[in-house]
Amino acid sequence: SYTHVDPFHEPFVLFAYLAAVTKKLELAFGIVILPQRQTVLVAKQAATLDVLSLGRVRLGAAIGWNHVEYEALGMSWRDRAPRIEEQIALLRLLWTTEVVDFRGRWHRIDRAGINPLPVQRPIPIWMGADQEVAVKRVARLGDGWFSHLPPNEEGRAGLERFRAYVREAGRDPATVGVEGRVAATGSLDDWVRRAVAFRDMGMTHLELRTAGSGLSDIDAHVDAMRRFREAAPVF
Repeated sequence: SYTHVDPFHEPFVLFAYLAAVTKKLELAFGIVILPQRQTVLVAKQAATLDVLSLGRVRLGAAIGWNHVEYEALGMSWRDRAPRIEEQIALLRLLWTTEVVDFRGRWHRIDRAGINPLPVQRPIPIWMGADQEVAVKRVARLGDGWFSHLPPNEEGRAGLERFRAYVREAGRDPATVGVEGRVAATGSLDDWVRRAVAFRDMGMTHLELRTAGSGLSDIDAHVDAMRRFREAAPVF
């Protein structure tokens, strides 16, 4: 959770900056609260970023938990779950089709499209979820899951349950990524042990979360990521 005292940069603006000063870094959103945003504008912003970064975007999306944000943005809190499903369908259509006709509950597009289309067609959409109903939504719709599973037997069971949901949705679990999160607390050896456990569980991606770890400045965050990258197992 967070409050007004926690600083956050707007992700599309931040990633446009990072795209200009990096060459290999993946631009993975973790996450955009999609139902708070205009879908076509998100499609255009993400496509532009993907073009400028030469295909390095991984869009993270979820419905969020903070009703105060929805109220401040003039968006509906109650229908956020069905809305994100329609949004994801429309995003993928806009990223792969030059001229779009679309009729949905919240969107209507009459023979329009975005240009240029992204390098990745479509841009991968990863989803955040903790509640079981939301995890099942990821299994149906997501290209990957930003999980909060622990690196232990409980997490292994949760991962197997998720992959069972993927199969129930008629999809191949091998095509749906799952990311494990290592908190940058404790020693570097602690971080590496958690990373190895996630790899052995079968995670496809790995995140080092330095936020909330008490690091003093940007250089300290970058140094932590560099040390972790040098010591952690390859995924």
